[in-house]
Amino acid sequence: MSGSRPALVAGWHERACVDPARVVLADLGDPRADEAATRLRDDGLAVIVEPVVDPGDEACGPAIAAGLDPADPVVAATLLVRSGRADAAVAGATRPSADVLRAGLKVLGVAPGVSVVSSCFLMVLPDGRPITFGDCGVVPDPDAEQLTAIAASSAQTHAALTGEEPRVAMLSFSTKGSAQHPRIDKVKEATRRLGESAPDLVVDGELQFDAAWVPEVAALKAPDSPVAGRANVFIFPDLDSGNIAYKIAERLGGARAYGPLLQGLDGVLHDLSRGCSSSDIVDVVVIAGLLAHARRG
Repeated sequence: MSGSRPALVAGWHERACVDPARVVLADLGDPRADEAATRLRDDGLAVIVEPVVDPGDEACGPAIAAGLDPADPVVAATLLVRSGRADAAVAGATRPSADVLRAGLKVLGVAPGVSVVSSCFLMVLPDGRPITFGDCGVVPDPDAEQLTAIAASSAQTHAALTGEEPRVAMLSFSTKGSAQHPRIDKVKEATRRLGESAPDLVVDGELQFDAAWVPEVAALKAPDSPVAGRANVFIFPDLDSGNIAYKIAERLGGARAYGPLLQGLDGVLHDLSRGCSSSDIVDVVVIAGLLAHARRG
């Protein structure tokens, strides 16, 4: 994420300054997190909250009941979000993703109406266009129900961060019956379920990536599709393909990857790569604040 800031990200920063969110930085004490906290405060992007709770506070009950230590900064961060003392939390610069996800699931829990916690990456292409990839970091081999939830959550995240109408492509190695396999059937079933549960969402599948992205290919492979050739949210059939795809887009294609953004929790908590920079932390904190405000409506 080096270099000049994309226009979309600059817009995030402008929005954050209007109403800075209260965000817990669980990795304070790490030089990168400390530098990020200073920048966030100085630029008016967020109100940084220390990851500390009083062990005797009744708010610690959910963590203690789940066998977690409220003195753990990651756990404390989720407790502060759950209690309403912070709008969002960001963690993971110094901890494995499993620690962050465990605290999120046990303290915040799964949001009402959501069947699975997942993640997505907001990818900003070299030309500035934003697209969303899901799931790239949480669910290894989703079934049709889980894939439906991943798609719905990723569409919501894309809309909140870009202001665009989501156009969701359910990806496969087949386009509209060009191949037959149980893995394709899963994608078809997830597409059907999503169409029923979210009738206003523009979604289609199963689609190969080229049919979802390239108008000329879409005209040949899926001429009647409302999504083919113009998708901006891409849902991968498993974690292998999603994780590989975002890294290829970032490392070979020059896209900027923002995430993994956790979605489906009953509260805003986002993960960080342990290889993140202070600038990465700043951007994820800004995103967390924006999504927290979006949750409140």
